[in-house]
Amino acid sequence: MDGLANTVQQVFNEPACGKNQGKSDKERKKGCTKALQPGAAAGGCAFDGAKIALQPITDVAHLVHGPIACEGNSWDNRGAKSSGPLLYRTGFTTDINETDVVFGGEKRLFRAIKEILAKYDPPAVFVYQTCVTALIGDDIEALCKAASARFGRPVIPVNAPGFVGSKNLGNKLAGEALLEYVIGTQEPEYTTPYDINIIGEYNLAGELWQVKPLLAELGIRVLACISGDARYREVASAHRARAAMMVCSKAMINVARKMEERYAIPFFEGSFYGVSDMSEALREIARLLIARGAPADLAERAEALIAREEARAWTRLDAYRPRLKGKRALLITGGVKSWSVVAALQEIGVEIVGTSVKKSTKEDKERIKKIMGDEAHMIEDMTPREMYKLLKDARADIMLSGGRSQFVALKAKVPWLDINQERHHAYAGYDGMVALVGEIDKALYNPIWAQVRRPAPWDTETVS
Repeated sequence: MDGLANTVQQVFNEPACGKNQGKSDKERKKGCTKALQPGAAAGGCAFDGAKIALQPITDVAHLVHGPIACEGNSWDNRGAKSSGPLLYRTGFTTDINETDVVFGGEKRLFRAIKEILAKYDPPAVFVYQTCVTALIGDDIEALCKAASARFGRPVIPVNAPGFVGSKNLGNKLAGEALLEYVIGTQEPEYTTPYDINIIGEYNLAGELWQVKPLLAELGIRVLACISGDARYREVASAHRARAAMMVCSKAMINVARKMEERYAIPFFEGSFYGVSDMSEALREIARLLIARGAPADLAERAEALIAREEARAWTRLDAYRPRLKGKRALLITGGVKSWSVVAALQEIGVEIVGTSVKKSTKEDKERIKKIMGDEAHMIEDMTPREMYKLLKDARADIMLSGGRSQFVALKAKVPWLDINQERHHAYAGYDGMVALVGEIDKALYNPIWAQVRRPAPWDTETVS
């Protein structure tokens, strides 16, 4: 546990994380003091955060060392897509029982690794520590080292038991596992001056595929996406990229910062949501690559592509402007979406009545202020009762949130659109922006709302 405690402390001291640096030395030493809600393992704990950060690596086996409920709570809770291997969608767990709790579960874990390698032959096995196996003292780092030597295949320990802290901390601990055991362990077949890494992009509903064709048109190759639609070899050879883009609210800021320190790979934080932000991301990628030796005409080609794609997107969006102008939206999400989706919606005239910042960093909040002004309504926390009242008072025409809040909107008879990881529509890039606006339009003008808001017959009939 000393190694885990040291790793957690390193993450809390991450110099590139503004949220951590905003704390005092005493607060950082305390670590994560956020109390987890009983029964809220899905979407709340460090194990869950580590699993969702790494599970999009599609060709490896993800083995959860713990009770079967841990795997059940974390399996497939994101819509990360794969263009090839599907092994990541197979749930593996050691399913430890009471006997293992008494005598230890390491032998069971070793047998599970052996069985997975024999049956599925993956390029690597990721082993996730959970609360129970950490508390009984199973040393997964030593066991994974022994298994790697025995079977001649990378077996990667992901030491992020749920009790150490929040989901965001688990994201970073997953990044630490990649930095220590994966990145830099293999070499790419070839390199180009146009190789980049995208960090914190999980290819939800296929969003990475809305961006890659644009990059490919400029000759830019995504050497590794960490971790959406990734292969183990790509992540292992990510240290040869020339530049990197950090996407998701600094979920893996430690990966971006340490890769810059170790391998001199510069990075920036950007967003693929919205027309303007997508264009800025392309410009910044081109700028960093040129600074690292790519031909200078890359900037001109990028501007030509941006001009073409923006014109095409605005032509398609113009049809929605009169229908959406003045509509009010309540945004209950977090991280990068707390500001990037705000900017995207404002581009088409939608008014934002409030955006949640519960999971947002200091930088996220500063971006919201920059976009919405000092009068921006940033919601730190909102109970379902308060959310219902806000919607019922008709201060918002639509709510964009994750699935857990949908029933509040439905009870208030207000349209709702899924904006979080479970969604089935991809909203990245220029095409994604058009898709997002189209889905908002469909939700707002769905005729079902006129029917459900109509008084029930038994409330209007008079008794004779």
